[in-house]
Amino acid sequence: MISTASTVGAYLRDLPPDRRVAMARLCSMIRRSARGVRESMRYGLAFYELDGPLFALESGRRHMSLYVAEKDVVLKHKDALTGVNAAKSFIKFSDLNRLPLDVVEKIVRDSVAARRQRVAQGAVPTQAELLKLWDINEEAAAPPAKTVKLAIGKQAIMTDAINAMAHSMRDAMVAAIDIATGSIGTGNGQSALSAKPAKKTKTKAAPSKAAKKGAKRALSAKRPPPKRPAKKSAPAARRR
Repeated sequence: MISTASTVGAYLRDLPPDRRVAMARLCSMIRRSARGVRESMRYGLAFYELDGPLFALESGRRHMSLYVAEKDVVLKHKDALTGVNAAKSFIKFSDLNRLPLDVVEKIVRDSVAARRQRVAQGAVPTQAELLKLWDINEEAAAPPAKTVKLAIGKQAIMTDAINAMAHSMRDAMVAAIDIATGSIGTGNGQSALSAKPAKKTKTKAAPSKAAKKGAKRALSAKRPPPKRPAKKSAPAARRR
């Protein structure tokens, strides 16, 4: 299965624990021993480039592989290693403990020196030549296109649903009121629910009997008592 990881770190994290440790140690050794290489993920492999592809690492189903672009360097150290495919210029191994890391480090250093010499001579192999050497099918190794999903906030979805429900309920209430009152509109395009209510005129309530009696008592209390006329004195008796 072709890895879809975009970085070597992500590629290593997806590997089983035993493979992850072995591949991570090789990646670290290449970065340390081959100064100036550029690390990237290409064709489902961890690529290391120096004026073109120089190394590649792959975790297969049954074994791991270290691809070396400088074929003459691999042939030089062939006798010190097992699992070397001289025709395809890669080294197979299933266990890191069985791989002599000191020999692999020499291959890495010698490959960097050989590549710099090729650059000076203008004889650097092309990428197509190396893919053919390593028996890598460029089209088959291309990772599948990633599907991008647009994230929609749950809060926005809930807000839209609530607003739609509120509008539906309001429209239903308006329709029910119009049917009950027999009015479709108020003459200016507004429904009975949305129309402004008419201003109420205040009317004075008629005073009750008790209030009338109380008012009379208050009026009588305020009025001064009527003046009584003075008594006329009896006429004096005439003297005889």
